[in-house]
Amino acid sequence: MANAHDLARGHKRLRALIDFALDEGWRVVRTQGGHLKFTKAGCASIYTSSTASDHRAGLNARAQLRRADRQAQTTRSGIPPQESLRG
Repeated sequence: MANAHDLARGHKRLRALIDFALDEGWRVVRTQGGHLKFTKAGCASIYTSSTASDHRAGLNARAQLRRADRQAQTTRSGIPPQESLRG
């Protein structure tokens, strides 16, 4: 498996995202199209662009990883996810 530096290909924001994902147990690979694919047992795969035009893209991808982890944990524990409080 390639390291975070190779996967980021010089994009500093991606390096932080990749390091976060690896620390949380995600597997990160680059697709043939150049996107990043994050996979983890029990979680849905998450794809993100490797050259995001939005400065929040890295933060949004990190939030998706956290949400997928949280959803997988509640599914495994049998606790139903909380319903929205908006009416």
